[in-house]
Amino acid sequence: MALTACGDDSGTAGPPPPSPAPTSSSSPAKEPAGEQLVLRWRKTGGIAGIGGPGSVPDFSLYSSGRAVAASEGARGGLTEYRLKPEALQRLLDGARAAGFGRSHTVGSDRIADAIITVVTMGEAKTRIIQPESQAGAESAFLKRLDPAGWPASDQAAPPEPYTPGRTAVLAGETLGTGTVKEWPLGPLGDGVEAAGGICTLVPSGKVPETRPGIAWRSGGKTYSVRLRPLLPGESSCRDLNT
Repeated sequence: MALTACGDDSGTAGPPPPSPAPTSSSSPAKEPAGEQLVLRWRKTGGIAGIGGPGSVPDFSLYSSGRAVAASEGARGGLTEYRLKPEALQRLLDGARAAGFGRSHTVGSDRIADAIITVVTMGEAKTRIIQPESQAGAESAFLKRLDPAGWPASDQAAPPEPYTPGRTAVLAGETLGTGTVKEWPLGPLGDGVEAAGGICTLVPSGKVPETRPGIAWRSGGKTYSVRLRPLLPGESSCRDLNT
């Protein structure tokens, strides 16, 4: 918005400066203003207990059209997609038509160690138990929430790896019977309780490489460590509890 020029000593305002000509080279902001989470799903349950505290959701969709999804074949990898506005609206309309605008459960709660897909849309939460064995609209619509199948014509930009600005380090005390290294960043014990561990936030570029079997020594104690990249809209450890 153009600003009005200051007046001279007579108190008469001068003419406003000309508005700058629009350019076609400007790129969208990495974090769009007012971006809100509108749809998310994750798998939980099973014998191995997938989707536990601090796990990354399988799919998150935002009001800007941005989506972040777990990448097939890449452990812990995330891919970012960007839908065009009309494609985003079609997807949300389809989700409401499939019933995700209201909280309910599909399938029986009596199946032991069942895989459950939990879909949240606004305040509504839908639990689909053993989705591959369900024949309803909810299970059928889950296929549309796989970005790998989205046509290029619906996407505003090619998919790219999602790079978070910060990563949550979730630590828990352990005996550390395997490889033990010195933790190179701030004390792990100084964090807050969140997502099943003691959580601290660090710049993603400074996180040391870690894997199962490696323990870390910090503040005179030994910890196991899990890493959880922050997703769009997440800014604190407490955001991981939702």
